[in-house]
Amino acid sequence: MKLSATKPAEAARPALGRGFGARFARSLPSSAEIFAGGIIWAIAMATSATVGILLLDWETSAKIETVAVLYGLGGALSFPVGLFVARLLALGRSAEVAFAAAFLSLATATVAITGLIFAFDYRTYYAEWHADTGSITWVFQLVFTTLAALYQFAVLGVRLLFPIGFVALFAASIWFARMPR
Repeated sequence: MKLSATKPAEAARPALGRGFGARFARSLPSSAEIFAGGIIWAIAMATSATVGILLLDWETSAKIETVAVLYGLGGALSFPVGLFVARLLALGRSAEVAFAAAFLSLATATVAITGLIFAFDYRTYYAEWHADTGSITWVFQLVFTTLAALYQFAVLGVRLLFPIGFVALFAASIWFARMPR
């Protein structure tokens, strides 16, 4: 009697490369979804930031447009990433899992990408006073300026995504949960 090298359950399962590749391909959003969703998400995030600024009664009203553009760009760039990750996580799963995947993926992508854009802008402002590019001092200045920018965004910037951004996140998650998987 000859023993098989694979177990029956393993033989029925598709190969990891093929299975993951197909799952990856099915999770990619279409260009229409990227374009339309990105615009809608950008408008929602820019509106959220603008309303947040107005509710906080900022003294520097001249920067409201700049902040709105930053959040809008963050929304536009984060939507395709968040949608892709949500699809990858929710493919073939229940509506509850899809809602949670969309909620976490869109929230994480939006905060992370908007924070990185803020950090790039922050770094660009302070680059004038930094050491020559490529030096050890410059590397330290780059790292710590970026970390300071991310900290500042986490403390001051994330709150501009409330309340409108949170409502938009909830609505987008419901929309995603109702989509066929």
